[in-house]
Amino acid sequence: KVALVGCYAQLRPKELESFNNVDIILGNKEKFNLLKHLENHSESCFASNELILKDKDFSPAYSIDDRTRTFLKIQDGCDYYCTFCAIPFARGRSRSDTIANTIKQAEEVVAQGQKEIILTGVNIGTFGKGSEENLFGLLKEMGKIEGLERIRISSIEPNLLTDEIIDYTAQSTKILPHFHIPLQSGNDELLKLMKRKYKREVFASRVQRIKEKMPLACIAADVIIGFPGESEEHFMDTYQFIESLPLSYLHVFTYSDRPEAKASIMEGKVSKKDKKDRSKRLHELGEIKKRAFYKANTETEHIVLWEAARKNDQMTGLTENYIPVYKSFEIEKVNTISKVKLEKMNQDGEWFI
Repeated sequence: KVALVGCYAQLRPKELESFNNVDIILGNKEKFNLLKHLENHSESCFASNELILKDKDFSPAYSIDDRTRTFLKIQDGCDYYCTFCAIPFARGRSRSDTIANTIKQAEEVVAQGQKEIILTGVNIGTFGKGSEENLFGLLKEMGKIEGLERIRISSIEPNLLTDEIIDYTAQSTKILPHFHIPLQSGNDELLKLMKRKYKREVFASRVQRIKEKMPLACIAADVIIGFPGESEEHFMDTYQFIESLPLSYLHVFTYSDRPEAKASIMEGKVSKKDKKDRSKRLHELGEIKKRAFYKANTETEHIVLWEAARKNDQMTGLTENYIPVYKSFEIEKVNTISKVKLEKMNQDGEWFI
């Protein structure tokens, strides 16, 4: 049987129906019932926007292949409807489970031996929306789980990254000093066109508070270049804004139309040449930022979780602030935590212990 499931199946079911030898097409609401459809030997298409937009059920999940680090889904969907994004149409409204049920999932992970949990979702800062619970409350409860050594927060919107989350991370021995904060643009005019829920000063204030509390914290940012209406002046505004901030690395995305998103019909489309040029410049700036971050960590001590992944005769691990390090492979060191000192980085930007 061939089954097509997930976001593309949710957004383009009619296109996929024309594919040869496809037995089942399931959107994001029905994909969790895949086994049931296989057992029934039925051809199914449940990729309906009406179904996903009305879906209030949350389906918990976590990755099971990693021996050391596990991705735990704590939230799904998004209510933001940014003009460049089709995710709300593919994943539905924001929803999550209770703190109590999420803790049970985390405890299952820990029982399998994993030492680090990465909290993930579409918009995790909205965890608990519609209830009296929130992400901060979840973090406090997760910090109490015995056997869980490290908790890493995945991407979180700047307007949802509260002072209490930052301050709690700074004093916690389990919540890691690693923040991934979508910026998208450093120009307020473009942020408004994107229907983002903050101005750039909010982003800057989050970065400033993190660095005040945790000088060696890792801070990553997502940036979109080539959004409709972006002029060279807009781009340079973003470039100079990023240049002024102590960011650790960048994820640079080139804008492309999504038929469901409002930006697809906006005027002022940026040429491919300009997109390519701006992407190159921002990638270069990102590399400069990463090198500066690594240099700031020279001669400092960190806690590393060693993983099974190996590079030739080397094994890899991640520091608490997301710096990859390498050492000679030792099978008994997999899934162990040790203190290391970052003394010398090679010309490729790699640390060997």
